[in-house]
Amino acid sequence: MASLPETLGQLLREVQVRLADAAVDDPALDARLIVEHFSGTTRTQAIADPERKIDGSTIAAIDDALRRRVGGEPVHRILGYREFYGLRLSLSPETLEPRPDTETLVEAMLPFVRAVAVREGECRILDLGTGTGAIALALLSAVPAATATGVDLSAGALVTASRNARQLGLAGRFTALQSDWFEKVSGRYHVIAANPPYISSEDIGNLQDEVRNFDPRLALDGGADGLNPYRIIAAEAARFLETEGRIAVEIGHTQYNKVSEIFAAAGYLPGGAFRDLGGNDRVLVFKWTKP
Repeated sequence: MASLPETLGQLLREVQVRLADAAVDDPALDARLIVEHFSGTTRTQAIADPERKIDGSTIAAIDDALRRRVGGEPVHRILGYREFYGLRLSLSPETLEPRPDTETLVEAMLPFVRAVAVREGECRILDLGTGTGAIALALLSAVPAATATGVDLSAGALVTASRNARQLGLAGRFTALQSDWFEKVSGRYHVIAANPPYISSEDIGNLQDEVRNFDPRLALDGGADGLNPYRIIAAEAARFLETEGRIAVEIGHTQYNKVSEIFAAAGYLPGGAFRDLGGNDRVLVFKWTKP
């Protein structure tokens, strides 16, 4: 493969061409993300100073990133971070890459979290399968009186979530807990949130390569029918939920009825249903009804 050009404008164009040739979904965006990240430049600089020289070591880093992207690795895995709800979150191999669809859960719960914080002076959040800490940290960033415990089975994920909390200045209100769902959880929470694994085991092989090959299977596989985590949460959450508390779960776009039935059978009332930007069912909220 020919070497990359050394001026910023030409470099951007060449990276975009190579990504387009590899049938990458959005070559213009990915080219800009890669070049800006490794060169430390901005879109404004690319427009105002296209003849800006890029040094050899930076060119080599961009070339390596380009090869990885052409090979199918997601661009944010290459960069090592992803923006979520306005926050920059570090990624690791043990964490799911947070998607914009999951911001739906944050938006769904924010009014309730704010209301509890005003009424009680605090709002305690339990984030099950926290991964990068995305849901918990987004809520903490928006509600200064809130605190959160992020639960994950993966020690590596918890290291990443804790690092994100520190980098965002939220470490004082975020606690990482290694636990298999509720196994080591104690106390009561106003909000229990989860973006659980909800892909059926047999469908894992049908996922996009970028998901199947780079997101951890632990964060994807929801068992034979994709619903096992919802059964666990519905069966066990009430012991850890404050009176009038809420459970919010992300769902697959075809799981509205089945997940609703699981929680209804366990004694919960519906507390809201929310669609993502694509118009798909994405988040269900439930209220506890028994004393």
